Amino acid sequence: MKRLKRLKLAVVAGMMLVLAFAAVPGAGAQQGITWTTGIQVQNLAGTQAAITLTFYDSTSGNQAGTTSDTVAASGSKTYFPIQGVSAGFNGSAVISADQPISAIMNLLGNGGAYGGSANGIAAGSQTVGLPLIMRGNSGFDTWFNVQNAGTADATITISYKPGTSGTATTQTATIKPGAAKTFDQSTLAALGTKFVGSASITSNQPVVAVVNQVGKASSKTLLTYGGFGAGSAEVILPLVMANNSGFFTGIGIQNIGATPAAVTIDYGPNTGGAFNPANETITLAAGGSATFIQQGGQWGTNRYVGGAKITAPAGAQLVAVLNQLRGTGVAVGTAYEGFSPANLTTKVSVPLLMSNNGGYFTGLQCANPGAAAVTIKIDYSPNTAGAFNPVDIASKSVPAGGSVTVLQTGNAEGTNWGANRYVGGATVTSTGGNIACIVNQLSGAATGDQFLTYDATNF
Repeated sequence: MKRLKRLKLAVVAGMMLVLAFAAVPGAGAQQGITWTTGIQVQNLAGTQAAITLTFYDSTSGNQAGTTSDTVAASGSKTYFPIQGVSAGFNGSAVISADQPISAIMNLLGNGGAYGGSANGIAAGSQTVGLPLIMRGNSGFDTWFNVQNAGTADATITISYKPGTSGTATTQTATIKPGAAKTFDQSTLAALGTKFVGSASITSNQPVVAVVNQVGKASSKTLLTYGGFGAGSAEVILPLVMANNSGFFTGIGIQNIGATPAAVTIDYGPNTGGAFNPANETITLAAGGSATFIQQGGQWGTNRYVGGAKITAPAGAQLVAVLNQLRGTGVAVGTAYEGFSPANLTTKVSVPLLMSNNGGYFTGLQCANPGAAAVTIKIDYSPNTAGAFNPVDIASKSVPAGGSVTVLQTGNAEGTNWGANRYVGGATVTSTGGNIACIVNQLSGAATGDQFLTYDATNF
């Protein structure tokens, strides 16, 4: 019998993923919404992977159950609803494997009325930045889970810092190893009636965090992102939009460094029209944050679909989250984390792609932050939901500083998806330079926020 290795992402032999999220397949609720969770695991190796999902209860911190399984070579597997725990479970999970893997979780509220997605995190940090935190902001509040990725009790301090509005305050807690604790800003009156800003977590043990931005007024949406254990002087955003069939984006930037930073947002080539937006600049104090919305002002009615690069002087420590929203028709929203160039590679793991899966399809967006064009190859994994298998994409060019979109619907990139159902994943390989990719999961349903996004994993 193979011994499961609990190793970090950088070690080729295997890895441990730490997932911090509210996994609530039963009656549990947060902010008056009942949540359920699905987990997707991709095997990055050419041999079968043995995996174990271990669940921890958020109240006691004790193990609440386990699920053991295998994932085929270069394949992926979905766990929805999650198994191995009792009804009403609320807590966190750790995935162990004897081969390198990547994973994401999808969080659904009230049966699909809300949807968000986040990545499994391979290692925790003793400091974590949360670029966008809200209370009473035009119907939006946030809540987040902090999970202890260490081996002893974690004593944490959360420092909230207002950006455009609110009051600074702090919270403290102790969290057992593997377990997670929920912090709900909608009930934290010390933040003030309206709070728009950021938060920083410090701990004596490595921790990870996942933030949920919940809109409950006219925009019933969920936008989920993972906290940042480190920053960089440059951040890559593969997809930025304005007036794109009703979609627009908003960028939240946090300076997690110890000194002020002069920040520039450099927008890339427009793949959706002739309009080219001007760069935007701001100086952020240490620990400070700011938001930039791609709506109104210079954007007007101009359509923009492209990417962006956020830069600051060498030594700066920036992190950023990007929100995507649709302001017309049925409200939908989602979020993804900006990429540090230091973490980019020529190979990317995509744990979940879909076509005609209960109305859902996906769109893969890959950005090239380099100064020369690159060529990408997309290898789809076997279909876990049927006999249809899409045609791999042997070559697609991505311009310097630009991005491309590959849809898993219609008749795209040589594959006639038609009415065929596909649930699988992919590996994207680049020739000529490093890339950053995200995946949008979208349903054409007439109701509910069925729009989710996650960062593909560089490896």
